[in-house]
Amino acid sequence: MKLDLAIEELHRSENHLVTVLTSMSDKHKSDHEVFYVCRDMAKWSRQHVAELARVGRDFGLRLESEASGEPAVLETMKQRASELTGRRSVPGLLLLADLRHLYREAAGTSVDWELLAQGAQGAKEQELLDVAERCHPETLRIARWANSHLKVTSPQVLAS
Repeated sequence: MKLDLAIEELHRSENHLVTVLTSMSDKHKSDHEVFYVCRDMAKWSRQHVAELARVGRDFGLRLESEASGEPAVLETMKQRASELTGRRSVPGLLLLADLRHLYREAAGTSVDWELLAQGAQGAKEQELLDVAERCHPETLRIARWANSHLKVTSPQVLAS
């Protein structure tokens, strides 16, 4: 059985999703919807990380139960340097880029949840399947939110 590999990869994906959501929230503090919605969705992913760490123990994994949610050091340094030199992208274009990135990350994480659920079902691991059925819909909501926000934001940004 290779369910441990699927759990480990999904744990990494959810951890990264926390980082993307936290970073996006921090970058777009002036857009209250983006700021607060990303914070709320990051909480979901943090809970997913904790659930995966808990269930991973049954498969011999020692996963961190708390997501860091901190942007990579290099990314933070680039953002600060960009702000200091005044070469920061137009805010609307930056938001579109971040929404695209979030959508891709959430969609990839959703695929990982689907794989885990299928594997759990095939191996008759009910507890693991229950975790997937509880967490996967929230990851899908993250992808749907990013996609719908792209649709709302892109005409304003690209047509101006």
